[in-house]
Amino acid sequence: MSELRFADAESLADLRRFALLAKEIDADAAVRLAASGGVLAAYVCVLPGRGLTGSGTVLGLRTVALAEPAEVDAVVPVAAVLDRIAHAERRGEAAIPVPPMSVFVPWAAMTPPRTGWEEVMTYTPETLLAEVRAGVTTLGEAGTGLAAQVDALRARVWGEELPGSRGPRGLAFAAYSLRFLAPGEPATLYRCGTWWRLRTTGGHVLAR
Repeated sequence: MSELRFADAESLADLRRFALLAKEIDADAAVRLAASGGVLAAYVCVLPGRGLTGSGTVLGLRTVALAEPAEVDAVVPVAAVLDRIAHAERRGEAAIPVPPMSVFVPWAAMTPPRTGWEEVMTYTPETLLAEVRAGVTTLGEAGTGLAAQVDALRARVWGEELPGSRGPRGLAFAAYSLRFLAPGEPATLYRCGTWWRLRTTGGHVLAR
């Protein structure tokens, strides 16, 4: 069984906070744990995509420092990760075994590029929060309907472009949902091919 040994207790607590936020968004959420060398990249899905290409997918990414190099790529239930973190923290340890149970989620098959990103522009958190409020208001005014109609409306609302760029509004929604936005701290938008990335001090949000 693979094990992840974190740089310190705070690094493990950082992963716990991220996993808890993902569970708030989706009680049955999965997380992709991708470790390479001394860094663990944890991906979660905030907005699922549509169609064969997964258009509209929006992911949250948080990186955490490891104490020892590891090579892991597993998609597991968030609940299982939280359970192992709780056990580790009770023992006063900063290491967890990778849960043996794996889950299949379409978004985990998409790996965002690591290089080739080009900066597009910078947003204030206030601008992004305004976009989130506008999207939530539109969805609230639409009310409820058939599941397919609701899904189509959500895809349209969060797929609308952010002001000044062609980046999807869903980036702002995911950054807000994962508590990546902080007062006075700008968020920088990047693009690489069909992918978009919004970087903040709290983490990264990726969309395609």
